[in-house]
Amino acid sequence: MSLTSKQIALITNSFNQVEPIALKAADIFYDTLFSYDPSLKRLFKGDMKQQGRKLMAMLHAAVHSLDTLDKLVPVLQELAKRHVAYGAKKSHFTPVCNALLNTLKIGLGDAFTPEVRAAWVALLHFVADTMKEEMPD
Repeated sequence: MSLTSKQIALITNSFNQVEPIALKAADIFYDTLFSYDPSLKRLFKGDMKQQGRKLMAMLHAAVHSLDTLDKLVPVLQELAKRHVAYGAKKSHFTPVCNALLNTLKIGLGDAFTPEVRAAWVALLHFVADTMKEEMPD
């Protein structure tokens, strides 16, 4: 899978707008995620501020690897293996992706256009599909 140069630009530009409020965005993400699926809260045993920093760092790395998605694949595969050890399941990707899209919608406001949303959906499908391949059914 590859993203178009326009999708890469939309994702990068929109992430750059959200990154200055990274910790607030992470709070919005986890609040939304746990409202979508309260059972997921049990998977997070550590400091949620630290977890939020890890989330934003991973998103930063992913966004800045969009020109070379093939290099992102092994990173996502390892991430999937770690998440399986934490209790993550393939079914968790739907609420996670929806929570991230909602976070972007809140963080970007009017700048979260249908075109920006579609670019992020394409990226999230790539990430989820890559990670799911490393997870048991």
